[in-house]
Amino acid sequence: MVILLDAMGGDNAPDATIKGAVKAINQIESEVVLIGNEEIINQKVKEFYGKNAISEISPRLKIHHTLETIEMEDIPTQAIKHKKDSSMVVGFNMLKEGKGDVFISAGNSGALLTGATLLVGRIKGVDRPALAGILPAYKSRLVLMDCGANTNCKPINLLQFAQMSSIYLQTTLGVKSPRVGLLNIGTEETKGNELTKESYQLLKEKSKELGVNFIGNVEGREAFLGGVDIIVTDGFTGNIFLKAVEGLGKFVKRTLSESLKKNLLSKLAAVPSLPAINRFAKTVDYKEYGGALFLGVKKPVVKAHGSSDEKLFEFTIKQAEQFVKNKAVEKLTEEFSKQREQNIEESETTNS
Repeated sequence: MVILLDAMGGDNAPDATIKGAVKAINQIESEVVLIGNEEIINQKVKEFYGKNAISEISPRLKIHHTLETIEMEDIPTQAIKHKKDSSMVVGFNMLKEGKGDVFISAGNSGALLTGATLLVGRIKGVDRPALAGILPAYKSRLVLMDCGANTNCKPINLLQFAQMSSIYLQTTLGVKSPRVGLLNIGTEETKGNELTKESYQLLKEKSKELGVNFIGNVEGREAFLGGVDIIVTDGFTGNIFLKAVEGLGKFVKRTLSESLKKNLLSKLAAVPSLPAINRFAKTVDYKEYGGALFLGVKKPVVKAHGSSDEKLFEFTIKQAEQFVKNKAVEKLTEEFSKQREQNIEESETTNS
């Protein structure tokens, strides 16, 4: 298996991508190809590890040389069309050509969406691909779908988000009949804006035939209490929700740490509780959960957080290998193919 890594994408690249790949390589079976400027990458390798080339660290670490980088401020469509030798575009083309099994990037989200859709292609039957982010929840994990790919959505998009994320959760984490909730300002059927009200009705009507276990509206404060496995929303709301949760987690960890270090008495009192505190910190740390799989495209594409550090890249690389092993994309493709065939049969029966 070959993992393609955009070495130049993200706020902390290439330092974090290189260090993350080095940390992950002995924990995975795959080969990791860092796509980016070979001279810059090897200079960093010499600086960090005293080696002349990254292959000296492991023969399963390789470089595919490119000269260009898509920056965060670049206009997505223009960047994909004109920066042909960028680490992101080259990564997508290598994935499409079968030179890799999964592509990871922490770069420009808009460019990633555009490139995945235009260069890799959508699964037939999927209207819009979306990002499935994994978050911590009480005694479980929570999938947030969409967490940032589509800022403007229609009810059919949210219905497909529910279907794709259900298949994804079943195939990757083995959750049987995952519970799907629609993010809303109240649990009542009549609550919300036009998008959420229409999406509620569509989910209510179509969920059973699509194998979606729709449990109704879910408020943000209930999302992490263990009563729901998937939260469905548009990418605009989802991204705000995601970043608010990440910010709250940082606030809790920082405040708790400062409280425990306030004086000698609190430091002494904290000692017996350190194992529990460390377990709590690990549970709420979003870095432990890796990147977001871009569901709905023909091959596995993973969006890492733009501010990913070496730890988050390490987890994302390990996670990406698992995505491929679990054949999440193949199972999505198979399910949507069955659905298309069923729709054609129903249409022919109706017209005859």
